Amino acid sequence: MNSYLSKTTILLLTLFTSISACNKPTKETVKEITIAIQPFGNFSDDDARYIASEIQKAYPKVEIMLPMDFPSSAYKKDRKRYRADSLINYLSRKSSSEHVTIGLTDEDISATKDEHKDWGVMGLGFCPGNACIASTFRLSKEQKLDQLFKVAIHELGHTQGLPHCAVKTCFMRDAEGKNPTNEEKEFCKECKRLLINKGWHLR
Repeated sequence: MNSYLSKTTILLLTLFTSISACNKPTKETVKEITIAIQPFGNFSDDDARYIASEIQKAYPKVEIMLPMDFPSSAYKKDRKRYRADSLINYLSRKSSSEHVTIGLTDEDISATKDEHKDWGVMGLGFCPGNACIASTFRLSKEQKLDQLFKVAIHELGHTQGLPHCAVKTCFMRDAEGKNPTNEEKEFCKECKRLLINKGWHLR
């Protein structure tokens, strides 16, 4: 009798433990990536290091790649500028599944916007995606690096699935054809929450 009760008790304890383990909520696994800084052409090494150091404050896994030549297919000779979407596609093909690559350039870049087939832009990022591009060409010379960081972090936000944001001080606000970067301070609360869920180190 005691032996029977003992076996029954063990069975019930085993069953209870199994049920508890199955019902225990599990945290969603976040795929860890590395952000690759890809300078194009003669982009400054010092500027690349600055952008990398600023991005690392929000996402520690950052590496700087060796400079790369522009793909000739991305150049629009009549406008003397590079197609941002072509550059992104080029970077995307070269990015591994563990990387999100941001290209940095001093050259003018453009993209199609509404009825404008060749609209000059500061940056572009697919939403979501594994590559984006940022340019200093349309930025203030006096505040070039600070503004470039804000353009870069904005485009990286797009790669993580963030859309444009209505909060005017958020990095994800829509530039709307202008350069509002001096008004941007940080990611807003909602954008920050979404990035934290993806492993970003934001307060």
